[in-house]
Amino acid sequence: MKKRVTKIGVLTSGGDAPGMNAAVRAVVRTGIYHGMEVFGIMRGYTGMVENDIFKMESRSVANIIQRGGTILKTSRCKDFFTPEGRKRAYENLKTHGINGLVIIGGDGSFRGAQTFSNEYDIPCVGLPGTIDKDIAGTDFTIGFDTAVNTAVEAIDKIRDTADAHDRLFIIEVMGRDAGYIALHSGISTGAENILIPERKTDIEEIIKQLAEKERRHKLVNLIVVAEGDEFGGADYVAKIIKERLPIQEVRVCILGHIQRGGSPSCFDRLIASRMGYSAVECLLEGRFNVFVGMVNNRMHYTPLNEAVKKKQRISEEWMKIVKILAS
Repeated sequence: MKKRVTKIGVLTSGGDAPGMNAAVRAVVRTGIYHGMEVFGIMRGYTGMVENDIFKMESRSVANIIQRGGTILKTSRCKDFFTPEGRKRAYENLKTHGINGLVIIGGDGSFRGAQTFSNEYDIPCVGLPGTIDKDIAGTDFTIGFDTAVNTAVEAIDKIRDTADAHDRLFIIEVMGRDAGYIALHSGISTGAENILIPERKTDIEEIIKQLAEKERRHKLVNLIVVAEGDEFGGADYVAKIIKERLPIQEVRVCILGHIQRGGSPSCFDRLIASRMGYSAVECLLEGRFNVFVGMVNNRMHYTPLNEAVKKKQRISEEWMKIVKILAS
């Protein structure tokens, strides 16, 4: 893969994340600046398989940096994970002369890119677009900051009504396999307990803490639960607490897809722009089959085959901070 990349295809894949449009904009304009042709691929890998591909110009990405979602749309494509589907995708790329790809998505999207690049002669560069921040090799992912701020704003409002009624609120945030949204939003809003998939939930300890706070007449409590917590989501946690502490007034609030939408934060726009710019630079320099992350405010490049094997880990120090500050 020492050939020169002259035509780039860019796509967004998997779950949408605020800031994806900023990344697309950066890829398109950086590519054009360097004299390359840039093609948008609609609906992720589905557009590759179905030849839903169009040439983009600088004006194609005007007035999108502030928009949530993705102008290229997104999907999860089962066909692409078959040899026949990938073959069709490759033939469609060849029709347009595309000889480099920028994939904006999560670990599943990177897995598809790695497989595709191993089978065919199309170099790929990944950008971590996922609100979950569950990819090792980057301090932040595109969309995470906006999603956390959305959750914090909602939880702050819930605390107001919890205080007015002396209630326990159990708030479920997104995070099927990773608890970073729960961790960051929970600490930022003063939650008494934070339940995440990376740690085993000790429900007996939570019941004990709530009983002690009930004895002290501290009836306002917030518990933030990641949807993928191994003990179960907010509804199940609430059911157990109601059974064990019938005097507690318990309410459940599931934030859901509100966390995916909305105008991206300044931070998400900045890192998406930097990453999009760096992705094109990678293709120009012959640095192929990597994903572009950011570590200690510097661009960091991780081979795709490593990225799909590792998960971002939550340190013990974070959990200690949660315990101390919630006491």
